[in-house]
Amino acid sequence: MNNKVYYILLVVLFSFNYDIKAQDPKVEIPLSDVLNTLEKRYEYRFNYVENTILGIDVIPPSESLSIKEAIDYLQVQTNLVFNFLEGNFISINRNNDLILCGYLKDKDTQSPLAFATIQGKQKSTISNENGYFELKVNSINEEITIRFLGYKSIYRQYKFFKTDSCNPIYLLAEQQALNQVILSNYLVEGINKLSTGDLEIDFKKFNILPGLIEADVLHSVQAFPGVHSINETVSNINIRGGTHDQNLILWDDIKMYQSGHFFGLISAFNQQITHKVSLFKNGTSTDYSDGVSGTIAMQTDQRVNQKFKGNISFNLIDANAFTDIPVGKKSSVQIAARKSLNDFVSTPTYKEYFSRISQDTELENNNILVLNTDQQFDFYDTSLRWIYRPGEKDVIRFNFININNELIFNENATVDNQEKSRESSVKQNSIAGGIFYQRKWNDNFQTTLQVYETDYKLKAINANLFESQRFLQENVVSETGARIKSSYHLNDRFILHTGYQFIETEVTNLDDVDVPLIRTLISDVVRTHSGFSQIDFRSNNKQTNLAVGFRYNYLDKFKKHIYEPRLSFYQKFLEYFGFEISGEFKHQTVSQVINFQNDFLGVEKRRWQMSNNEDIPVIESKQASIALNYSQKGWLFSTEGYYKNVDGITTQSQGFQNQYEFVKTDGKYEVIGVDMLVRKRFRNINLWLSYSIMDNEYMFEDLPEQRFPSNLDISQAVTFGTTYKHKGFKFSAGLNWHTGKPTTRPVLNNEIVEEEINYNATNSSRLEDYFRIDASMIYEFKIENVTANIGASVWNVIDNENEINNYYRINEDNMAQEFVQNALGLTPNVVVRFYF
Repeated sequence: MNNKVYYILLVVLFSFNYDIKAQDPKVEIPLSDVLNTLEKRYEYRFNYVENTILGIDVIPPSESLSIKEAIDYLQVQTNLVFNFLEGNFISINRNNDLILCGYLKDKDTQSPLAFATIQGKQKSTISNENGYFELKVNSINEEITIRFLGYKSIYRQYKFFKTDSCNPIYLLAEQQALNQVILSNYLVEGINKLSTGDLEIDFKKFNILPGLIEADVLHSVQAFPGVHSINETVSNINIRGGTHDQNLILWDDIKMYQSGHFFGLISAFNQQITHKVSLFKNGTSTDYSDGVSGTIAMQTDQRVNQKFKGNISFNLIDANAFTDIPVGKKSSVQIAARKSLNDFVSTPTYKEYFSRISQDTELENNNILVLNTDQQFDFYDTSLRWIYRPGEKDVIRFNFININNELIFNENATVDNQEKSRESSVKQNSIAGGIFYQRKWNDNFQTTLQVYETDYKLKAINANLFESQRFLQENVVSETGARIKSSYHLNDRFILHTGYQFIETEVTNLDDVDVPLIRTLISDVVRTHSGFSQIDFRSNNKQTNLAVGFRYNYLDKFKKHIYEPRLSFYQKFLEYFGFEISGEFKHQTVSQVINFQNDFLGVEKRRWQMSNNEDIPVIESKQASIALNYSQKGWLFSTEGYYKNVDGITTQSQGFQNQYEFVKTDGKYEVIGVDMLVRKRFRNINLWLSYSIMDNEYMFEDLPEQRFPSNLDISQAVTFGTTYKHKGFKFSAGLNWHTGKPTTRPVLNNEIVEEEINYNATNSSRLEDYFRIDASMIYEFKIENVTANIGASVWNVIDNENEINNYYRINEDNMAQEFVQNALGLTPNVVVRFYF
């Protein structure tokens, strides 16, 4: 070999050796600096304990190496163990150590759980912001404990973990662990029935329902059998024949007295910040008071978010924005806001909604000599949830919500040859806030404390130009509540809950006329002290679930004692069958009266009133139900029969518009009914058919007719729906049919007697049957790094003129004239949403 060739070979070998070792073969730098450089170069991240790499210096690997080659080089140079993990992560451990590593995740959402405690016999650690942890153990038989507040703890020996790599380890939320899902995808994906008997909607998994492109919280619950709205609103939800005021509506356990925007056409609760909603028709936990007909409990996300996220959307009614902002590593803030768009544009959907709320109001039926102008309507809501986990044992949460609806218009007329104009308005507002604190003292015992304040105000100013008169009306509810509760795990099967609740409710009603000066102000306060206890049982094989409890209530103003037993039982048998029994006693002191004549311009006809335990009794209810379910291979058959008795209602709270419109007396109603559901789930398609039948009757001893059909007696109802899902596309369509609302018509050919309408037997007739077809679709896609979705819906596709109410008045010709109110006609909507 000549010298020239030899020289060339030396150069090649030197260059190769140089590339393999490092950019600079003579300079060693800290391993931590090398790892930082590699993270930027290859877009990988390293997980390790600081002590693992402390004091280790190394010559950096060449830039020409691949990530795998660079890691192989570092393993040789450092004698450390590098493991490639999912998601472009690499773990680093000391050689020959017995190490447990993994990623802690929420089983439901797959989101990482940061700052969870992982405890061995001698050592412990916490998970980082990605849920990652490493723990050195001494033996494969060493027991590892994984704890995170709000989740069921894991106790497991090292040898029973997957240790071939750093695998995900899933934790189950504690409430979900207690409330076992017995029927998943009850109607569609994201709707489940739990062992406690309640139906739960998880909006993180929620698919789509007919006619809804937004997951409207209170419209969604109306998809369940036995839940209707007699006038197609969210401010008049009827659970098994009850009135809307008999529903307990909670937002993170804060009682709300206002439920709708657009005076009831859409939910007042922003779906972006509402994580779950549960519907209790019977067998309610002893935690809850009020709501003799049912309970609708909304809940925000209880997890601390580690990454900034949010979205913004627009539809033909409003604009909506949501953001979830990490505040340090132990807390996060969620903020949601929504506002109507009619200040900027008047869409066909807005016009249809406005026409609907204007029916039979001063907006539509003012004096013939009065011209209404400058009509302005606006609604908005703002919601906030801050959650803070200072340690593994404590959770602090703060909630705030503000809901507002306002309608303003000018009334114009010529009076005594002069042009006059005065403003009339109606405003509905709710402001509420609460503080929640939970502490887990140990694995068996935890306590919770909550304090809240909720305030509701309905105000109307009605101008009378011809009388130069101003009529002011106000309805105000102010409530303060506090509850402390403890939960103790007696063993693996039994949990004992005990607690105390205090509620102070003040209701004020004002009627004020300036000419002549007439002012009526009525304010009532009731304080309720309640103690409750409940024991939950779950068999080891999870086939049997039992919750039995008792609630004692003392109403100090009336010196009244009320005792309320509660029961919820579920038994699974023959593998595919489930049997349920539920029962409860409940009461409430606040209800609504309805005045169809002149209250609040006729736009919002309901006002809250306090019981006086005399002519306005404390309402008390008794319920019992029994259900049988069968579920196999995508099929679900469910049948539930129930009985409900509600005593203490008044005629004023039932909305009579017949011979009993101005009669004041109290009585009760009794409902017997059956709810049935059939659902079939295919790979991408869901089909369901529900049928409800009920017999709902009033009993008023002081009326000439002591027993007659309820105003809310929807004797038969059918819903059919289907959903289809493929990749980013979702479609849903369905129909709703039910028998017409009971009504009272005048006696034919003898309508007027002694200048009054001569009615037939009360509620002996019905309106035309109700029928509606809806459809909706949503498509999700990506634009570069931005996820977006667009959607469209049509409510009442066939534009059917559904009658939802009627009444009669004597006209100028001394004849009984019928007035009919119709539901929404064909109403389209479109949504566009961007996620960031």
